[in-house]
Amino acid sequence: MDMMLIHKAHITLMSNTLKILNTILEPISQQEATIFRDGGDGWTVLEVLCHLRDFDVIFYERAKSVIEQEKPTFVPRDHEAMVIENNYNGQNLKQVLADLNQSRAQFINFFESLTPDQWERAGIHPEYGDFPLTRSCMQVGTHDVNHIEQITRILHEKKVKK
Repeated sequence: MDMMLIHKAHITLMSNTLKILNTILEPISQQEATIFRDGGDGWTVLEVLCHLRDFDVIFYERAKSVIEQEKPTFVPRDHEAMVIENNYNGQNLKQVLADLNQSRAQFINFFESLTPDQWERAGIHPEYGDFPLTRSCMQVGTHDVNHIEQITRILHEKKVKK
């Protein structure tokens, strides 16, 4: 199996999921982003986007620590608490999206710069144990896809099925 092809495919996925998010969210107003919610008490579109932005930074910091340290242990994060503590629903949709675009560009550059030996390095994930950089790269795109499904489902429920 050609690992460089796998890495390239997942880096492309990271770029493409961001393009999808930009396209989906372009026509959405600030008000819609703060009131369209996943079910009765689920996250709003804006809360989902803030989660993606913040975890993009968290995933990047973890990946960077794998290069800078020997087998670092990743600190667990409480994503539910972050929604409240960081007032996700009070943030500006366009700014959050701009921040995610900036963070993702940095993250893609990071992965594109890795050598084959660096791709083999790993950290310790609190839930999953050994977590190589290949898996970190794969995690970004799959995490995005899960939340893109959530956002499109919310928007479909609120805008299409009204």
